[in-house]
Amino acid sequence: MNAVKRKGSRTTVASKPDIRTVAALAKVSIATVSRTINASPAVSEKLAQRVWQAIEQLNYFPNTHARSLVSGRSRILGIIVENITNPFFPELIASFEEIAVAHGYEILVSSTNNDAQLLTNCVRRMLERKVEGVAVLTFGGEEPVLDQLAIHNMPIVLAEFHLDDPSVSTILLDYSAGIHEAVRHLVELGHTRIGFLAGPHVLHSALTRREAFEQTMHEVDLRVHKNWIIECDHTLKGGVTGFEKLMALPSRPTALICSNDMTAIGVLRAAYMANLRVPEDLSVIGLDDIDFAEFTLPPLTTIRLSRHELAKAAFDALRLQAEKSSSAESMIQREFLVSTSLVVRGSTAAPAAEKSASKSKTSLRD
Repeated sequence: MNAVKRKGSRTTVASKPDIRTVAALAKVSIATVSRTINASPAVSEKLAQRVWQAIEQLNYFPNTHARSLVSGRSRILGIIVENITNPFFPELIASFEEIAVAHGYEILVSSTNNDAQLLTNCVRRMLERKVEGVAVLTFGGEEPVLDQLAIHNMPIVLAEFHLDDPSVSTILLDYSAGIHEAVRHLVELGHTRIGFLAGPHVLHSALTRREAFEQTMHEVDLRVHKNWIIECDHTLKGGVTGFEKLMALPSRPTALICSNDMTAIGVLRAAYMANLRVPEDLSVIGLDDIDFAEFTLPPLTTIRLSRHELAKAAFDALRLQAEKSSSAESMIQREFLVSTSLVVRGSTAAPAAEKSASKSKTSLRD
């Protein structure tokens, strides 16, 4: 809608700002405005800032469709995630969008809900919208669509899945470091009976996390009880189900590491309903450090996987591919590492037997 201005008793309609209006206000050429909007490196930072100030002052909205026709680039990046109902993924998408917008890109978001057909449909939408690259952050089950993307020479970034293809980049998640910290933390508290709620075996991330747990347990000379490793969904209900299976065993762990925070929060709920106290009767550790983790009762000790670092790695990988030159193709970084670390809160403590022993020693000293 055109802006309306009133002058005395007369009403005039201000013309809609266009690229010429922006150029006149910024005192630059139309070509400079166009290059600025299309993020051309030929425009100096000082000049670009002047153009963007004029754009903001005039409330001008560049025609993105026209831009893509002229430049041959959509400046849209796709991101496909596993399950939009898991808070980890909206937080990841928000970080990815923030970084992309800051660099002049838009994003197209799709969620697969672990459905192969939905994943195929997601990829079709990406191709129809002429995205410049796709971050497939489903952590498993990507194989059916990789060929579909490869046929179109689409730059891709995958999490924990390596493919020997020059258009594919990989983000490696260092689960081992965070899980090692978690196990060490429990051992230092006095726990020797440690269980693990694993995610679905079809997910690369779930297998990697389980392997990291078992490896760390061997490193600290603790027995891995196979019946204390329970596979469940990465959901609240999955945590409840996993907890119930553990409680049905004749012998149970005093501490539990969960494959993600949603599972761990499900365990907190199930423990409360079973009249078990966390952390007095059972210590619980999650993985992801979603925003909700510090607001549970008790606040959840968890292994932090930074959504910002993951989003930045995904964006950097796609941007390098989208803006590469043929001469520099062999120099493009193909692997990106995202670290993990333990965040200690209120859901872990010494096991009850250890606390009783400590109290007895204190009484004897008194």
